[in-house]
Amino acid sequence: MTAPPTPPTATAAGATAAGSPQPQARLRRFEMAAVRGIWRHELALFKRYWGSQSFASVVEPTFFLLAFGYGFGSMVAFIGDYRYLDFVATGVVGVAALFTSVFPGMFNGYIRRVFQHTYDAMLAAPVDVHELVTGEALWIAAKSSVYACAPLVVALFFGLDPSPGMLLVPLVVFCTALGFGLFGTWMSSVVPSINSFDYVITGVVTPLFLIAGTFFPIDSLPGWAQNAALVNPLYHTVELVRHAVFGPRPLADLGHLAALLVFAGLMWLLAVRGMRRRLID
Repeated sequence: MTAPPTPPTATAAGATAAGSPQPQARLRRFEMAAVRGIWRHELALFKRYWGSQSFASVVEPTFFLLAFGYGFGSMVAFIGDYRYLDFVATGVVGVAALFTSVFPGMFNGYIRRVFQHTYDAMLAAPVDVHELVTGEALWIAAKSSVYACAPLVVALFFGLDPSPGMLLVPLVVFCTALGFGLFGTWMSSVVPSINSFDYVITGVVTPLFLIAGTFFPIDSLPGWAQNAALVNPLYHTVELVRHAVFGPRPLADLGHLAALLVFAGLMWLLAVRGMRRRLID
């Protein structure tokens, strides 16, 4: 008795498997599924501590506004064409953008990497370092773009005239917070211990908001300080916010926006390189 012939389907499948394997889908540079997963993780955490974080992020810059606006405002009523309270309110938006982005980038990044080993668990999933850094930085920037508008809302109740340009302030804050959030992430990969953040806060963060035109015009500073302010990303933020509220200056604003985007791009490269060195190399 002859053996039954091999079924044609099995023969064809074997030839396909042996001769020409099916091409695999190539992975993109950024997989949105990975970024969405990071955002879901951040949202789950945010639901647990949103109250305390929102309180600190909104009330602290409001205290700055009221203390400086009414403290110095009782002695300096106007700066140029602006009420001092309005001048400070637009400047404190930049301070709020700085504080609500650089500190989460630094402390959360360090704690999750060193103490909680959260990043090790994330990288065990199909997530790369650059996706991890980008997803967290975008989340920080999105939160800051909401929180940093609190001083403007408070100032509206104290006589600041509303303007259509105020709708652009969250976008300005987003670009700023993206850069400073990445700066904080980079610092978290550089410092040898969590106590070393004192050097960053005192030596970098504090001078940034003191020479940004936040509480007084940079024209009143010495020449070297004015030159330093021009390379300060926060100065460009404050200028963009003031122009959005009081009236745009298109050519100057394009230069300020370009400075913020260059800063964010440079910080992304440094943050990804630093975190990859700490987590993989």
